[in-house]
Amino acid sequence: MPNINITKLDASSADFDRQLKDLLAFDKTDDLEIHQRVLAIIADVRNNGDQAVIDYTNRFDHRTVTQASDLELSSELLKSAWNGLPAEQAQALQAAANRIRAYAEHQKMESWQYTETDGTVLGQKITPLDRVGLYVPGGKAAYPSSVLMNAIPAKVAGVDELIMVVPAPRGETNQLVLAAAYLAGVDRVFTMGGAQAVAALAYGTETIPAVAKIVGPGNIYVATAKKLVFGQVGIDMIAGPSEILVICDGKTNPDWIAMDLFSQAEHDENAQSILISPDAAYLDAVEQSINKLLPTMERAEIIRTSLITRGALIKVSDLDAAADVVNIIAPEHLELSVEDPEALCKNIRHAGAIFMGRYTAEALGDYCAGPNHVLPTSSTARFSSPLGVYDFQKRSSLINCSEAGADRLGKTASLLARGESLTAHARSAEYRIK
Repeated sequence: MPNINITKLDASSADFDRQLKDLLAFDKTDDLEIHQRVLAIIADVRNNGDQAVIDYTNRFDHRTVTQASDLELSSELLKSAWNGLPAEQAQALQAAANRIRAYAEHQKMESWQYTETDGTVLGQKITPLDRVGLYVPGGKAAYPSSVLMNAIPAKVAGVDELIMVVPAPRGETNQLVLAAAYLAGVDRVFTMGGAQAVAALAYGTETIPAVAKIVGPGNIYVATAKKLVFGQVGIDMIAGPSEILVICDGKTNPDWIAMDLFSQAEHDENAQSILISPDAAYLDAVEQSINKLLPTMERAEIIRTSLITRGALIKVSDLDAAADVVNIIAPEHLELSVEDPEALCKNIRHAGAIFMGRYTAEALGDYCAGPNHVLPTSSTARFSSPLGVYDFQKRSSLINCSEAGADRLGKTASLLARGESLTAHARSAEYRIK
């Protein structure tokens, strides 16, 4: 296998800003043809309910379903999938679930209130969402870790009913995914996928209940459908290709870093893996490790394409400059493979998840560290956060005016309302003034 040449950038270059912008550019332009197809599927499901879902499922998943109830898996089947796992696999899944749940418990928001001197009470009431839909990819892909990461925070938040949808091409299901659903407390599972599953969750059918929010990854049709039903329901995010950015001071085994870069590059050809270091010789060493280890990888061609088209090795003057570059990129996953990660972390403002120190491989976060692996991509870490319990809770403001409070606030509201020429507002407040 011939060596690959990865893009090399130097932050001291006069043209660095443009080069970095070009490196990060990813064509997210909506495919109008896909957009139109998805709109048609959504409209069909809204108008024809179960029958539309059955028709699309039979067509796209090569099945012969005759009634929508046949799409639902029984709770006994989920339990059987869990009971049938090999012991080591079951123990690993349980260990991951326990850690994800323990971390999520720390995220729960609680209601609060306070009383002002005149007796007026102000506060915030926290309420879980009633029902949430979880999309899980099917077919060749099997992502039990995504089931745990999406379902467990919802259950910790107190969501009453969690509805999972997963495609079952030719009627085939993945036992590990079903076992994870059982372990995470998923309430109902329907074997359907694609834009039709998203539409069914958003609007409901005769058999499939409508939800308040849809979470979970999927292909371009699923992502487009989530975007188009947003507003009818909430969604977690529109996820882009996976990303890893590593800052290294040049003292970590270069083979380790090469494999860390591979860990995200193997997802797909559009994934992005970047290494930043002030040590030019170390960047060369990692490149040598990449070329040495690449032929040993099962997904070598995907990794090769990803690294050639979107990967980079970036030389910076020092670790402070590395942090500056990170804050521009705002990566999904950030490894601080340095001597003092706590000190460097203070300079990081934008990253989905930060992996501290030489021994913290990003892959641990994908499965079992505890924090959620559903993270903002495509620089959206500038303004958004990892999926968490708070995404399944909502806030209501509480206002309980005392008689004295109504008098005091009414005078203020009256003045402001009349200033806006909203007389009914003003008079409503004035009725309560002594």
